[in-house]
Amino acid sequence: MVTRPVCCCLAVPLHHPKMTRGMGLFLLLLWAADTPQGAAVQVLPPVNFTLTVSALAQVLLHWEPNPAQEQSNSTIRYDVEILSPVPEEYDTKRTQSVRTVALHDGFSARVRTLLLQGHLQMGSAWVQGHLPPLPGAAGTSVTNLSCVTRVTSAGSASLRCTWLPGQGAPEDTEYFLFYRYEAHTEECPTYSRDRWNRNIECRFSRTWIKPGEIDNLIVIHINGSSKRAAIKPFQQLFNQNAIEKVNIPRNISVSLQQNDLLAVWEKPISPFHEECFEYEFYLTNMRSGNKQILKIPSSSFRVRLDGSSRYSLRIRASHNHLCRARGFWSDWSEIIHVGQNKLENSTAWILTLLCVSTSCSFLLVAIICKINHVWSKLFPPIPTPSNKFRDPFPVDYERARTCGSSTETEVGRLPQGLSCSVLEDSVF
Repeated sequence: MVTRPVCCCLAVPLHHPKMTRGMGLFLLLLWAADTPQGAAVQVLPPVNFTLTVSALAQVLLHWEPNPAQEQSNSTIRYDVEILSPVPEEYDTKRTQSVRTVALHDGFSARVRTLLLQGHLQMGSAWVQGHLPPLPGAAGTSVTNLSCVTRVTSAGSASLRCTWLPGQGAPEDTEYFLFYRYEAHTEECPTYSRDRWNRNIECRFSRTWIKPGEIDNLIVIHINGSSKRAAIKPFQQLFNQNAIEKVNIPRNISVSLQQNDLLAVWEKPISPFHEECFEYEFYLTNMRSGNKQILKIPSSSFRVRLDGSSRYSLRIRASHNHLCRARGFWSDWSEIIHVGQNKLENSTAWILTLLCVSTSCSFLLVAIICKINHVWSKLFPPIPTPSNKFRDPFPVDYERARTCGSSTETEVGRLPQGLSCSVLEDSVF
């Protein structure tokens, strides 16, 4: 009697109440003993399993069915497990799979054959593949990468990314950014630099990103070059919804109806409809300093105010959960003032009235004083002081002063026989 080796088998009905996917995928069946019907089942792993980088942060997993696999009226599927960088598990009928994932730290995955026969599920051994990390010195990759998109007035999307140089990156490092959206890849056209002249910011005024799409991935790839070290590339994936910064609401109109504030505005520039947005209303009482932020589900708002106060208000917008995942809130709109502070206005009027009254009173008093010569009586003119020192020779001096003139004025009488020349000689 000839015997052949038989491997222990395990088969669990798929409809069993305690059956789980993990238990089902754990089924290992190499050989089955002869059943009363004489059937023998062998599950073989796939062959020629390869991993190929097909685009930025995109890897193609490909394999082929084992040519020795007997189907025996069975259904064949494949169980795929991504081991790194992000664990993931799924099954497929196809012999290839495309995954978008950051590849700078490498990639590894494995695949096996699943044989479905009736209510039984049997699995083969695993076949594993690996991609090495992208080359470069440790610590030279960029850090703190952050990206934001905005919908432009033309209906396209802009993109802005910022980052910090790696701590181990030399000062002569040059970084270069690329983004990929679906099948389109583009290098950054405009950079901003730090004090060492290294690129730390990138701006795309227009991209191929479709603002109306939901949950598409944006791939950011930043590599670099240096004469002193090999710069390690860095990749990061962003959900386009998560990094979109909503535009500011438009055409804000504010009015007062008695003590009610009525505000109306239009939705931000966006391909999404009005019901996809929610708003925040920032209201400040300028007299009391009280502030409050109110969430508004629509593009209009009415609130009762204190009629004696003046208010400032601002509005911003964001997507709500009805249409897509929320990204970033928009910036606040410009400050709008409304209302009048009656107490401040009354004080201003009182001060103005006091100033005018005081000025008029001073003017009236001045006119009355001028008419009644009060100023001359209150402030008489100062008299010219008299000369208390007498001239010891008043007559001779005056005579001497006038003798030389053609018309002589006799002030005093000269002694007989004394001429003007003699007198001049005696004085000087």
